Amino acid sequence: MTTATAPAGTEPAGTEPARARRVPVSRGYRFELVKLVSQWRIRLLVLACWIAPGLFVAGVSQQSTLPADTLFGRWMHATGWAGPLVMLGFAGTWALPLLTSVVAGDVFAAEDRLGTWRHLLVAVRSPARIFVAKSLASLTVILLLVAGLAASSTLGGLASVGDQPLVGLDGHLLSSGDAAGRVLLAWLAALAPTLSLAAIGLLGSVALGRSPMGLLLPPIVALAMSVAQMLPLPVAVRLALPGYAFISWNGLFTSPAQLAPLLTGVAVSLTWAVLATVLAYLLFVRRDFTNPAYDGSGRRAITLGVLPLAALTAVTVGAVAVATPSTGSGIEQDKVQKSLATVFAHLYRLQTEQLHRPAVTEAQLKATAACTKSDGQAAQEGAGNDWRCVVSWHLPGVTAVTGTAIYQLDITSDGRFVADGDGPKEVNGYFLVRTPTGDAPNPLWQFDGNVDLLDTH
Repeated sequence: MTTATAPAGTEPAGTEPARARRVPVSRGYRFELVKLVSQWRIRLLVLACWIAPGLFVAGVSQQSTLPADTLFGRWMHATGWAGPLVMLGFAGTWALPLLTSVVAGDVFAAEDRLGTWRHLLVAVRSPARIFVAKSLASLTVILLLVAGLAASSTLGGLASVGDQPLVGLDGHLLSSGDAAGRVLLAWLAALAPTLSLAAIGLLGSVALGRSPMGLLLPPIVALAMSVAQMLPLPVAVRLALPGYAFISWNGLFTSPAQLAPLLTGVAVSLTWAVLATVLAYLLFVRRDFTNPAYDGSGRRAITLGVLPLAALTAVTVGAVAVATPSTGSGIEQDKVQKSLATVFAHLYRLQTEQLHRPAVTEAQLKATAACTKSDGQAAQEGAGNDWRCVVSWHLPGVTAVTGTAIYQLDITSDGRFVADGDGPKEVNGYFLVRTPTGDAPNPLWQFDGNVDLLDTH
């Protein structure tokens, strides 16, 4: 008896040749996600991000000494909403660059070290789908880590201190609901630069192969951007760097919100993320997988990786310079005076309520500030700790100036300043006042503020 066989090259009706079948992206994504979360270091990171921030915020909030040099650190005794903002400031500088490095910076290089590309290609049959699956799996894990940092620090702050109003960077009180919304927006805005660092990690992992430099690329880029933000660079250059969105969320906590720097920083970060991902994809699909000794794309990594990102920086600097009205540092004398007077008026009203004095409004106070830098011996603009200001105000029913207070200002290059009271001591000296959450320092003694670098009014 003989068995009939189909002619060579034919398949039963309704079927597709086996050689043409490819694993769907969804299946590849699940496979890559399982590979990531099965690694002990990823599991430890997830556990740490969902537990450690809450314990840290709760512990610091109960200490007698607060991180007053950190934005909103001085308010950690007063409200639970300060905790996640302190954590966000730390995460943008250190935690998020390291997290993106561990996850995205190693997702392709790991296959080079293990020599498993051949098996993966045989199973999936599409380099493009492998790239998409690995990128989506990395993104999922990074989002899980960021969500853990935000949720844990928020829960730790609320559990240890409570749901009280938050003092904004212009001195006005944000209700609990308003504070919650702005904290959420601040963390969402930080996702944009996080994605740009993750895309740079993907690019390094693809371009540098098994080299450890691919793993180090996101923190190196983040460190370089942090150093650049501390230099006396023009506003256009600062806003054109993808890391600016890690600090421009400050503008959410003024009224009205200073959205222009934040939106610019988010747009630049997302542009970097898209370009770096596209470059990583092009390098990956053009790679020669038949060479087991492959160790990076060499010259092509420079021409297809570094140069386009450098060109993007130049283009964004030019675009931001044209689109924004401010030049130079953006920290100008009239802006400093206006910002300080606004914060003082709001906090004077808060102090009046805490001391149970007759109520007064900001309009009645008519607070003004006169500021000089370096005793008038230098240009009256730019960052520095040599700003000296005299604040004047009126009391209701009195036409002449009824009070003055002196402040020493330390202004950073991103527009944030710390005002330190220098007399009279009964106005801005150190003394305790009773608040609903316990005794707290005089709100006019030391406080934070923010200068809008793009504000022309």
